[in-house]
Amino acid sequence: MTTAGLNLIGQALSIYDSKLRLVVSNARFQEMFDLPEELVQPGALFRDTIHFLASRGEYGHDEPVEDQVTIRVEQALTFEPHYMERLRPNGQVISIEGAPLPAGGWVAVYTDITGTKRVEELLRTRSEELSDQVLSHAEQLSATNRQLAATISALEEAKRQLTEIEARTRMTTEMMPAHIAHLGADGRYDYSNRRLSSVMPGRPSDILGLHISEALGAQAYDRVAPHLERAYSGQTSVFEFTEDQDSRRIRVSFTPDGAGGVYIMSVDITEETQARVALQQTRRRAMAAQMTSGLAHDFSNLLTIILGMQAKLEKMGLPEEASALVTATQQTARRGGQLLNRIADMTGNRTPQPQATDMRGLLEDLRVLATPSLPRGVGLSVVNNLPDEALMLDPGMVQDALLNLVLNARDACGTSGQITISAHAIGRIWAEITVSDTGPGFSPEALDKALNPFFTTKGSDGSGLGLPMVYDTVKLAGGDLQLRNTPSGASIILRLPYRPAPPVQSGLVLLVEDSDELRSQFRDMLVDLGFSVIEATSKDEATALIANLDDISLVLSDIRLEGAGTGIDLIEGQTLHVPVILMTSLPYDDPLHRRALALAPVLRKPFSRAQLSALIRTEAA
Repeated sequence: MTTAGLNLIGQALSIYDSKLRLVVSNARFQEMFDLPEELVQPGALFRDTIHFLASRGEYGHDEPVEDQVTIRVEQALTFEPHYMERLRPNGQVISIEGAPLPAGGWVAVYTDITGTKRVEELLRTRSEELSDQVLSHAEQLSATNRQLAATISALEEAKRQLTEIEARTRMTTEMMPAHIAHLGADGRYDYSNRRLSSVMPGRPSDILGLHISEALGAQAYDRVAPHLERAYSGQTSVFEFTEDQDSRRIRVSFTPDGAGGVYIMSVDITEETQARVALQQTRRRAMAAQMTSGLAHDFSNLLTIILGMQAKLEKMGLPEEASALVTATQQTARRGGQLLNRIADMTGNRTPQPQATDMRGLLEDLRVLATPSLPRGVGLSVVNNLPDEALMLDPGMVQDALLNLVLNARDACGTSGQITISAHAIGRIWAEITVSDTGPGFSPEALDKALNPFFTTKGSDGSGLGLPMVYDTVKLAGGDLQLRNTPSGASIILRLPYRPAPPVQSGLVLLVEDSDELRSQFRDMLVDLGFSVIEATSKDEATALIANLDDISLVLSDIRLEGAGTGIDLIEGQTLHVPVILMTSLPYDDPLHRRALALAPVLRKPFSRAQLSALIRTEAA
């Protein structure tokens, strides 16, 4: 446990006794200095380690190796507290802080401060361009560095008392966005970082001593039990399942410990799954477009020829029966053209454009829009239990999908009945919208095939593309659609990712754009909207600023940037969960553009200040 705890520490650590023999070190110590195995074993001499480093040029080449070793061994034998910063030959900057132990010997902590030094240099060189507020951030960074020094001192004190390593390890794991635990051979928890409730809401946090079936509940345990049995038999098992309370998607890893127990790691991957679904749907649509575009073109030409020939026949003074056949042929050909247009709508570049959307207003507008198309005996009611906050959705696509469902429900009800649109949140994971009717419900065949293109129960009056287009819309947003019968009729349930609009009214915006002219233009837009702005021209600059400035409230980044990396990397690589809006002039069918749409809102260049405001505020500027 001591070794595992030390290996979780981000700094390199070594402890030598009063005779300068190694007592313990962590894996980071060996990695930082690339030490051979014999120098990290207990009992290894401090002199041998210094000699190894000096011979590799670790301390420069100004003095003979033996002199360098002698000086550092004599300094170590004084057992006095010390702190220094040193530039290594590989360009890495480290701080070294050592302190004597009460029983003799000393402990040393080595910290990689290269990133901190780089950011300080970056802020220093760009200080003339930054605003007064950014300069204050530099002061805050210095304060953070002082706090870091204090933290290192506290860590040093903790290292002196090795018996506290387990508590420090627990503190670290409890900060991780995952549930980490260990089961004994009897299926009971003997370790947990107390994060089960954050991954599976409604479950307890204090689970030590509980059997896994008690901690997870019967339904969740039934899903994981087969995988757990495989882990107990010695096989690693990684799987996903959907929990019941909030319909979160959970990824679980069961790893045998080799001694009869099992290590567990559980992670909430709901957002990752939503993005993956949206990307998969985009790829399917691209494939469908590629397959159908040529066929649609040829069929369109054939229909044009048929209509032209029928028009000529119509002018030939044919008998009445023949004229009726000509008219019927023309109507059928025109209907074929309309069908081709709907196929084009399903497979074309119908790209979602998310913006801050008031769901209460959207549903009320839908009620007003749909009511005139309903028979007098069919009622329409809207029940909205969504929280009163704007969501990032494409309002046009969502409203079109719901209107399509309302009209289908109208056809099912006939001349009398009731249609109900209800909306509520499932946790803060999904926005669920249900369209119910009091019609006859779905037939078994319809439940199985209604989402397939061209399946219809309306005979010649239906195209079979209505529900597939709704399904396509929902999948593009990263959601899902379900059909079911109810005691009083039928329901269609749409689940869309619950993504609140960025709650930014003012604050600091990181603008990432490699074009000086465009960066100046976008900066003026943001300042007009009431924001302070800090700028970067590359992914590396932006990453450094995000990691070291704790009050960036929004990132506005171009997708393509100078140097290595893209704006997409700022989303996939960050751990601080800063809201990101991407912008681009790439076409919709560019792979980078499609990938970006699955992860964040995307603004097409050129855009106006009002369009930018629509994405970061609940109302246009």
